Amino acid sequence: MKKTARWTTAAIFLIAACALPASAKPEKPSKPATTRHNAKNGQSGGNARAPVLYASRPEAMDFADDLAARRDLDREWVRQAMGQAHFLPQVPRLMLPPAKGTAKNWRVYRSRFIDPIRIRAGARFWQENQATLERAEREFGVPAEIIVGIIGVETIYGQQMGTYRVMDALATLAFDFPSAHPRAKERTEFFRRELEQFLSLTNRSNTDPFEPRGSYAGAMGLGQFMPSSWVRYAVDFDGDGRVDLFNSPADAIGSVANYFRGHGWTPDMPTYYGVQFDAARLQLDDLLAPDILPTFSAASMLAKGAVLDAQGAQHTGPLALVELQNGSEPPSYVAGTENFYAITRYNWSSYYAMAVIELGREVAAARAR
Repeated sequence: MKKTARWTTAAIFLIAACALPASAKPEKPSKPATTRHNAKNGQSGGNARAPVLYASRPEAMDFADDLAARRDLDREWVRQAMGQAHFLPQVPRLMLPPAKGTAKNWRVYRSRFIDPIRIRAGARFWQENQATLERAEREFGVPAEIIVGIIGVETIYGQQMGTYRVMDALATLAFDFPSAHPRAKERTEFFRRELEQFLSLTNRSNTDPFEPRGSYAGAMGLGQFMPSSWVRYAVDFDGDGRVDLFNSPADAIGSVANYFRGHGWTPDMPTYYGVQFDAARLQLDDLLAPDILPTFSAASMLAKGAVLDAQGAQHTGPLALVELQNGSEPPSYVAGTENFYAITRYNWSSYYAMAVIELGREVAAARAR
């Protein structure tokens, strides 16, 4: 299977460009676009307020110089691209967690993703790509239900891939990530790495970095891959010599499956088991302490008062007690496996993982009717 990846006019990266030797000097890239100041790049469009550009930020330009030196990139081009990126004032606000005291509610969260429109779209997507989904399951061991669930939750099967210019979104989060966030330092470093990956690839492939559109966090395509995930896990699954996660469902399907294989997916392992509590010996705080990281054996969960269903009691790998709060109602609980944890590598949230699992199941059920 080829692992080349180049950008088309729809912003498809040339991953093959990564194979250039470190000393190779690319041809001077074309000048990035500077005039697209409208609703699609996350700005307000018709008002008279001029965009704030990162050319005015010394730390951003220092970043550009350092990146150019370390990666042997065209310094003028990197500075030009970095300097023309727009600060998107709404993006930092979108990264903040809910205010303390806001009750989580699995049923409300679920209703955002498991609905008739998304289920119907998923059934069509599965029907149109059945052979590809079956091949991905054979080659990567990831069930079609999980792949369909991911693409449905992320973009409603390509209907909502994002309208923010990826360059603007990544620059904003790399240099203006909200300091009020509890993991601000860690997330700032993450987005600077993603910005570096994005600029490096677009420079070496002679691609306009202001062309790709994506989410407010800089994720792209049907499966919403960040730049680093595009490089590591995107595959040419339709065999046309390029990776196109925007326009090729086959490439998106194969790439999502490859992502999960790269994050430890185990074929034929369930994602979770049912669990009930023995109130007399329940040690709930101990069971919830590791969060969603699989830590306990079936026997150790039982010793702490978590009674697994018959299949779960036979499970030989580590498990996690997953709590799904339901607002003012009692929480729901499942025993998550390492495959449940693998889904959270896409998005660190047990609620997200359950939405992916349940959407896939609902789409499968709709197809069977």
